[in-house]
Amino acid sequence: MTTIASRIDGAPHVTFRKVQKTYDGENLIVRDLNLDIRRGEFLTLLGPSGSGKTTCLMMLAGFETPTSGEIRLGDRVINTVPPHKRNIGMVFQNYALFPHMTVSENLRFPLAIRKLPAADIDRKVARALDMVQLGSFGDRYPQQMSGGQQQRVALARALVFDPELVLMDEPLGALDKQLREHMQIELKHIHEKLGITIVFVTHDQSEALTMSDRIAVFNQGIIQQLDDPTALYEKPANNFVANFIGENNALPGYVESVHGETCQVKLDNGARVQASLGNPVKRGDRTMLSVRPECVQLNVQSLGCANRLGGYVREVIYLGDHLRVRVELAGRKEIIVKAPAAQHKHRFDMGDAIHVGINPEQLRALDPAIGAPGAAA
Repeated sequence: MTTIASRIDGAPHVTFRKVQKTYDGENLIVRDLNLDIRRGEFLTLLGPSGSGKTTCLMMLAGFETPTSGEIRLGDRVINTVPPHKRNIGMVFQNYALFPHMTVSENLRFPLAIRKLPAADIDRKVARALDMVQLGSFGDRYPQQMSGGQQQRVALARALVFDPELVLMDEPLGALDKQLREHMQIELKHIHEKLGITIVFVTHDQSEALTMSDRIAVFNQGIIQQLDDPTALYEKPANNFVANFIGENNALPGYVESVHGETCQVKLDNGARVQASLGNPVKRGDRTMLSVRPECVQLNVQSLGCANRLGGYVREVIYLGDHLRVRVELAGRKEIIVKAPAAQHKHRFDMGDAIHVGINPEQLRALDPAIGAPGAAA
């Protein structure tokens, strides 16, 4: 079995150095971007609309030119290299297939403009179609295929000429939920098999967590955090990442004391809790505590937790494998708890008194100014 460590070469395949992009000379869409993309990795650029992720992809593809800074592909500066000379495959959300060409003709096109011999073209087209499990679909036209099949053709066309790099701009956005989830796994398997470098843009956090070796979270043209999916979810670097990736409970308070990697925090509702340091805070600082709903324990399960708070049940939703419980703590602060249904045979009722427990290692103290709108990363 191929491991991530053996598949990814440590040498950067792509580097961005002090890259900035503005369209009007005043507002920076991308700000001072420094990023190394490793050879063979699946890197996702994730963020809300307007965060700069697609602009970064377009600059790498050659459809946009950096206002300042340098982009390298291997050891070559490509700022002014036209798109067709970068040897980069591209997959768009709308597939961009030629409707008047068959599937095979769509795949032959990028090879023909590179003036490859006919025999090589035939071999590469057949190989690319087999790669996406469409070997018998060569004579069909795009309109005769489903959305998922067209997406596979677009992927095959991006791979057929053996590019150095494949860029994907929201390629699964037009698919329904079930097909989208299926194609996420398909793309992941193709990447693992080929070992090519893929840069993938999406605003869908679950898609990024499912597919990526690393994720760069963008906001306001700045990378807020670059990490593997587990670290990103379990150890968010700031409040923006904590709130953007997955579901998050935010508890405001003040730091009363710091002890190594932990601190004591007095919450705004008066309760005192122990938390781990997510980023540097000192005594007297304002902080925002972050905890995932599945890390909060209820009633009996809360007994062993270092932090235990009282509250009242405000809503219970049964979701099969777990309960989604909305709890109002003292001071009217509400948190969401995801509790395994198997642990709670007795369903909670509205208004029931309840205890919640959180261990310090799952409660992260973050500086609310870092990652906030208008703040530097």
